[in-house]
Amino acid sequence: MNKIRQEKLACTDDQRIDEFLNQARTGYLGLTDGEVPYVVPLNFVMMNEAVYFHGAAYGRKIELIKANPNGCFTVSEDFGTMVSPIPAKTDTAYMSVMLFGELEAVTDIHEATAAMQAMLDKYVPGYYNKNLPQSHVEKYRSSLGSHTAVFRLISRERTAKENRLDPELAFYSGRKVDIDV
Repeated sequence: MNKIRQEKLACTDDQRIDEFLNQARTGYLGLTDGEVPYVVPLNFVMMNEAVYFHGAAYGRKIELIKANPNGCFTVSEDFGTMVSPIPAKTDTAYMSVMLFGELEAVTDIHEATAAMQAMLDKYVPGYYNKNLPQSHVEKYRSSLGSHTAVFRLISRERTAKENRLDPELAFYSGRKVDIDV
């Protein structure tokens, strides 16, 4: 496992990391296109100790996954800026998680439907009055005619960093250095 250089920022609390991943809204899937990185933002859900996401069944992302299924999924949230009269000590409050693993197409329709339902529950909780039918996942086609593909990344390594917000140092509009000296 790769070590985090700033060990004091490492977060090893699995429950905290899981809660963060369950509430975060956007993740970034990193793939390799030859020697060029390719990173795409995605909606996602954590389920069965894996990251699930969906997209068109064809395109650049799919071709890259087929060529090299190793991926990195990164989630980061900014919780504000903390000020200091010393400019070099001005800092950002955040949490970030990086998951490294292998990407797999979800071919089991029950698992794919469960992942799609979990995404609906995460992004539009309570909006629908019944669960997503399996037939919708099987038959849905986008406006471009593509079938929806569901993928998972099973993490073999996970790192997390956190710099918690100190409310007394939180920047707000109108706050000036004169207040803090």
